Amino acid sequence: MNPALKRLKDLYLDKYYKSRPNIPDSCRFAPKFTDKTANGLTKSIITWLQLSGWQAERIGNTGRIIDQRETVTDVIGRTRKIGSFKWVKGSGTNGTADISATIYGKSVKIEVKIGRDYQSEAQKQYQRSIEAAGGVYIIARTLDGFLAWYDGFLTKGGK
Repeated sequence: MNPALKRLKDLYLDKYYKSRPNIPDSCRFAPKFTDKTANGLTKSIITWLQLSGWQAERIGNTGRIIDQRETVTDVIGRTRKIGSFKWVKGSGTNGTADISATIYGKSVKIEVKIGRDYQSEAQKQYQRSIEAAGGVYIIARTLDGFLAWYDGFLTKGGK
């Protein structure tokens, strides 16, 4: 197992079962954590931060689909759906990071990128605005890389 994922699993088991001491050891298990997908890495980072006592949440800005179809019956009795879907843009800030966290009272924005994924121009502009305001913006590609940054950030006391 990847050392970073093992570290997360150990932290989860330690924190979760300290608050539930009556659960026998034979019944203890941790969810499967991964950093191979963007969704898995995002969940792993949020879990790590929350178990470590910090605030962290996933930020979504995808918008939504409105179904404008209607069901009609033709002259020979067949029912069909006609019409289309309409996409409504999200109301959040363009380029917003995937995770928003507060560590040592400092605003930390974490953008999750897997494989060949890269920052869009809107994300680069968002990064510049966060850093200009005194916040921290990082790009996480693996849990190991995130934990290396995290350990350094804690060593410096959030500076």
